[in-house]
Amino acid sequence: MAVETCSLQIDNEPFNFEVTGEFSWGEPEKLYKEDDNVISKVDWTSLGYGVVDAFTEKEFDALKASVRSNILRAIQENKIEVDPQEFRLEDYHKIVTKNDDHLGVIDITRNLTNEDFDFDIELLVERFGNILGYKLTSWVEELQKTHIQIRINRPSSLDINPPHKDGYLSYWEDIVNVWIPIAGCTSETSLPVAPGSHLLSEDEIYRTESKGATINGNTYYVPCILKTKSGNLNMVRPNPAEGEALLFSPFLIHGAAVNRSEHTRVSMELRFPKLKS
Repeated sequence: MAVETCSLQIDNEPFNFEVTGEFSWGEPEKLYKEDDNVISKVDWTSLGYGVVDAFTEKEFDALKASVRSNILRAIQENKIEVDPQEFRLEDYHKIVTKNDDHLGVIDITRNLTNEDFDFDIELLVERFGNILGYKLTSWVEELQKTHIQIRINRPSSLDINPPHKDGYLSYWEDIVNVWIPIAGCTSETSLPVAPGSHLLSEDEIYRTESKGATINGNTYYVPCILKTKSGNLNMVRPNPAEGEALLFSPFLIHGAAVNRSEHTRVSMELRFPKLKS
């Protein structure tokens, strides 16, 4: 196994971290299908991502309260001392101070379903389907369940995924990725993407296999993309505001969401498959 340095730019600021894995160039094929894919009808299809209106103020407040409840429950199940009345999402890192405790919390929050939320997720399925011009569903057939992940990203940490494409995993090939800012999401913390990278052929991408990248002792399901034939990755943070969502292709390179603020960043990730006609 080799140790490589992933060096990239996020909004023209350098970011580097070490990755252990076996890297290679891909095959001469383009995984993104340009016709009849989930983002083929929107005007941002060539970018691979777009920021859209998602919630009324009342809806967003309800969703945020439900996210807070899920994180609070995970903290309590890990027997970490917390005042439920005073707990603020942005101060999570002040409550969960040990890395092992954090891993225990995210072991719960990374694998949730629609039923874990006091919010009607089907509202989003319909809303985003109308924006994209395709019927969507929250049910992931290969997993035989719905799937929602709460991301908790502590300040100055490696609470990140490596740069990757979700579409490398078979159950995410025909979905729309949804990233929703919940708390502490700013131009210093929000999710980076590589514009237009869904259009790259795989022989232009240098990466590990699935479950082949280890960062800071954690092995990831998704491959790590180290660079492309053009060089190191240049990524940007679209930075959706509260009440908005970032929609993007599963073949868009994204990740490396380093938190450069003094607050914990909390976001939601949902993946809605396109209904087969």
